[in-house]
Amino acid sequence: MLSPEAFREKYDDEELEAELPDSPVSTLRSIQYLYGKLYTLGTLGGGQYAPYLTPDSAEDLVDTEDSLIVVRVDLSGDEPTLADDDRGPVWVTRYSEDLVEKVSHCKYPAARGIDHSITHQAGRNSDPEKLARYAKERVTKWPVDDVVQTAAEEHDDGWIINALGDLGDKEDVLDRIEENVETALGGESTTALLTAQVKINSNGGYRWPGEIDGFLEAMRQRKLSKLVTKNKADDSSGKATDLVTGRDTRTVGTAEDPQNYFLGKQLEKFPGLDIEEAWRSHPISEDAAVTVMNADSFVEACTYRTFGAKVYYLPYFRGRPTADHARELYDLLYRAATSEEDMTPVERAYSEFKLTREHELRFYVSAVMPHQMSRYDVLGETLNGRLLYPKMLAEKHNRIVDLTAAFTSETEWSSPMPTNDSWDLLVGSNERLHSVSTGWYFHQTFAERDDAEANSDDPRIEALVAVLSGDSIAVETLLEEYVERIDADESDDAFDSFPSFRVASQFAQLCVLADDDLDLLTTTDPGKEPITNESDYEVHTMETAEKILADGGDTTAEKLETFIEDTPALAYDPEAPINDQRRGAFLLGVLIGEVGAYQNYSENRSTTLIDQYPVKSITSARIKKITQEAIGTTITYTRGENRTITLFEHVVDRLRDTILRPDPDDWEIETDDLRFYYSLGVTYGMNDHPDWDQLETDTTEEL
Repeated sequence: MLSPEAFREKYDDEELEAELPDSPVSTLRSIQYLYGKLYTLGTLGGGQYAPYLTPDSAEDLVDTEDSLIVVRVDLSGDEPTLADDDRGPVWVTRYSEDLVEKVSHCKYPAARGIDHSITHQAGRNSDPEKLARYAKERVTKWPVDDVVQTAAEEHDDGWIINALGDLGDKEDVLDRIEENVETALGGESTTALLTAQVKINSNGGYRWPGEIDGFLEAMRQRKLSKLVTKNKADDSSGKATDLVTGRDTRTVGTAEDPQNYFLGKQLEKFPGLDIEEAWRSHPISEDAAVTVMNADSFVEACTYRTFGAKVYYLPYFRGRPTADHARELYDLLYRAATSEEDMTPVERAYSEFKLTREHELRFYVSAVMPHQMSRYDVLGETLNGRLLYPKMLAEKHNRIVDLTAAFTSETEWSSPMPTNDSWDLLVGSNERLHSVSTGWYFHQTFAERDDAEANSDDPRIEALVAVLSGDSIAVETLLEEYVERIDADESDDAFDSFPSFRVASQFAQLCVLADDDLDLLTTTDPGKEPITNESDYEVHTMETAEKILADGGDTTAEKLETFIEDTPALAYDPEAPINDQRRGAFLLGVLIGEVGAYQNYSENRSTTLIDQYPVKSITSARIKKITQEAIGTTITYTRGENRTITLFEHVVDRLRDTILRPDPDDWEIETDDLRFYYSLGVTYGMNDHPDWDQLETDTTEEL
């Protein structure tokens, strides 16, 4: 395949634009057609037969020992014979780069059946006996194939094909081919292409298949025949408007397709589909179908697997393709197809594309769930994916956990949410884009599933495709997934405490997805709209403890008040009454977390209020009773210490205003919403303590 530099040198603007579609890219098919065009130009160039060849199918054989076995036939005399010159009837040589076009290999994509071309690719490390059989089939099987014979009847070179067939009828000729193959290989097995050379004129040399037009035309007709007979169709073809070029022409109905769309076999996806009439539902011309098939190498280079699904991330430029765009796109696709770096197409596109023209670049994004060899479910398909969504999300996540007051603190008191270097989503990371594009970003926060039994309803896949394409994720989905994961962690014997780092990770993710620039969250429930709004955590907005105390303030109360005010889902808003209920659940969680931590470090109790009231126990019906019990426990500890001020008074007072005085029996908040913000409160309460690191630093500085 031509390097991007060689591609630029080979094709000037006029040559390149003559090969490109004359209409804007508007469908997956037009993207595949453009990829197929670029692939053909980058391998065998233009020409009538180039799109039909498969030069990469035997790429690993190039310049390897004994990789090409040639049966040599002399047709220049009265009778066809095997060659009797110095090179002999069978020539075993290297399949060198300069022979790729001459050998003109056209591989049959299925595991069974002969290749479309007279050149055939043998299986890996075949023994001499099997290779001898394949060699003999160059004159016994290919020339007499029905489609090849039809082509021979209509072509001036048909006599050459028929002469090969005649030679194949002679047992002594077949014995000589077998004997010469085995002798040339010396009993050794090898991996090879097998082909034929033909001498037509007594004064001429032996010609390769690519130098005989009749061979190429027979190859073309044989490949085209598969476009209308696949899946037991007799003739799935008819005259219609080609959906790629817009021309009225003969269209085919069962062409191969990198994504197996619209194949006649998918009767389940297209109820009532008649395979013979498949060309009516998906009309594509013969040449366009073959070009789409050639897109496979580039399409595969732009895919990766995650959550048991195959994710497609196919770049293209908006509008009618230009020569300039074609060169840049070829550059991207070539590097994707040849790079050995462990990068997703998302990372590669971002690292290699010049972002000054990002607005022109778009991506087709979808996730495909295979059920059988040719039956796929397609999820979250879009043509309008933009390069910057996953990168922006990665950068904004780092900003949330590294810089904002929700996860950092400059006071001697801890930040609202804990951080931990061992938790990927709680610290800044240069690998965040990789995490986002592979789906690991959601694997850490959503409910766990068995990827080996993945299904099309997997919310992780839906969330991944949404982020890659700039589409939105339902808040309801996030809350359901978050709460299920928290509940699973609490029930897991491997966790001996409340999963506060998991909750903090989920909350960081929720904040980023709600960012105004990304706008990746949506809901149809007015009560949940505040969750979709961007938070307002400034960088180190908390006033220093010294300043607060000088003003007669309370560090812990001020921190709690600021966090609630800066969190749209918790802040007081007369137009969002569910916020009061959500804030009540959060405050109950804060008190449970505070008291639980107190019981642990002051009372040395192994079982605390956190264990007593797990997330799954929290409902609207029980929240008032649990609040009363939690406040009662707090007062008991207050009396035990002979305090004049109630422990965690700043939380207790607010709880009384939000839960005990209004009756929770009338609450409208949904259970997942209630439980997630209760979990957030528990996490807050557990983390509400002096900042040990900060104190240690200050002490060190004083020393």
